[in-house]
Amino acid sequence: MAISNFEKNFSNLVNAGFPYLYIQSYEEERVINSVLRTLANRELVRSPRELYIWSETEGFVCDGKRARETRDPLEAIEFAANMEQSCVCIFKDFHIYFGADRGTHPDHVIIRRLRDALPVLKATRKTIVFLSPRMMIPADMEKEISVIDFPLPNEAELGSLLDDLIRGLSPGAVRVTAEEKKELTRSALGLTMQEAENAFSRAIVDQKGLTRGAISIIHDEKNQVVKKTGVLEFVHSDLGIRDIGGLENLKNWLLKRNHSWDERAKAYGLPAPKGVLITGVPGCGKSMTAKAMSAIWNLPLLKLDMGKIFGGIVGSSEENIRKAIQTAEAIAPSILWVDEIEKGFAGTHSDGDSGTAARVFGTFLTWMQDKTAPVFVIATSNDISSLPPELLRKGRFDEIFFVDLPTLKEREKIFQLHLSKRIRQSDIPHEISLDEATLHELAALSEGFSGAEIEQAVVCALYEAFFDQRGLRKGDVEKSIRESVALSVTQREQILALREWAKTRAVLATARSDREETAGSHSRPIQGGRIIDYEL
Repeated sequence: MAISNFEKNFSNLVNAGFPYLYIQSYEEERVINSVLRTLANRELVRSPRELYIWSETEGFVCDGKRARETRDPLEAIEFAANMEQSCVCIFKDFHIYFGADRGTHPDHVIIRRLRDALPVLKATRKTIVFLSPRMMIPADMEKEISVIDFPLPNEAELGSLLDDLIRGLSPGAVRVTAEEKKELTRSALGLTMQEAENAFSRAIVDQKGLTRGAISIIHDEKNQVVKKTGVLEFVHSDLGIRDIGGLENLKNWLLKRNHSWDERAKAYGLPAPKGVLITGVPGCGKSMTAKAMSAIWNLPLLKLDMGKIFGGIVGSSEENIRKAIQTAEAIAPSILWVDEIEKGFAGTHSDGDSGTAARVFGTFLTWMQDKTAPVFVIATSNDISSLPPELLRKGRFDEIFFVDLPTLKEREKIFQLHLSKRIRQSDIPHEISLDEATLHELAALSEGFSGAEIEQAVVCALYEAFFDQRGLRKGDVEKSIRESVALSVTQREQILALREWAKTRAVLATARSDREETAGSHSRPIQGGRIIDYEL
């Protein structure tokens, strides 16, 4: 078996004499097996070291045998420190003594004993590993404890697990090709070994064998896992690229980067795209574009709720952002959608929260810069001026797009989209025509309307027709438009300021063909955003 990155990192820290390590993982058995493999490999760990495992229920266990009955954490620290030979001791669930589930008050006697043991551990080259499903490091120990990441199972490990399950089935029960089996394995990325085994087993029982239909069941299990993070959610959307009216420049940019994470892109020497930041006028298609990307790229879409990142317990916010990043990378290739990103990172330079926002922002920023996993970040913002400048510099996002109020041609497309969709869904014979002249007149009348306001105008017109028990007429839509007060009127100053900001800092999401207004029309020209065209 190939040496994993975890085994290399762990052996380096043990050889260097690090006294305290912290591993956050639910998979105790996988962690322990990896540590055992590392300690047994003389190429990795130069001097022999035995592995002792302590838990509050069983005391110390070494090589499957009880080594010491003590269940008291203070006595366990004493025993580990006083052992004569070099060794590695794994302490399970020590987050309890570090303050988890006890408010913000860790056990200071235990922390004091750990700090007292530092010189002895360093002198005798012993390492204590805190293994816990939760990240909880007391402030008094932050400088002494080093965190080491333990990844979720990779594709090879999940493939071995699936092969083991297949060996227990009759030949006729396995109804997948070799390529479909790989697809099943890839669909389970992001699950622990136990979760993957449960998902595969459930699929086999449900399908009465192993079929390609198991993928939907695995996705259901993965959806549960994502929900349990508390800060991420799977977004299931049936929106496609045809459901977005206008924004052709932005859509073309996204289409050109489709499949940029597969083997063909690697053959070109292309790195996976980092992400895109979309700012602009509210109600003009930013969130809809994020939802449609899942269908455009055929990738899972994860929504990061910045409000849920900042938990009430000290240290939980930092743990939440790490957990969200780890889950997104485990499911990669994936899309991570950060909606209204300014709400989470607007106050990172203030000291009102003891620096929590700054630490969360720093973690996210470092990951955005250094990430190698194919996780595409799409961030949307209504007030980009409140974002810290570090987030906006090149290298964080591949491009920043500005979504302005739709032009005349874009409004024609949006009216056609919403009217035709509702007419197709209706059993009532409507009296409105969707010819070019009608769409042009409605678009000209709705100057300054956002896409959301156009949709609402169509809905209000349908209510008028519904009340009169007749089909929809052009006059209903015109009346609805005239009675509406557009956002461009009520928030004129904010929109002008946003356009001014975007003139040199963002690329216009509208295509050149849609910017060329019809001669003689009263529609205002596009005013914000740099003119760069991504034509197909």
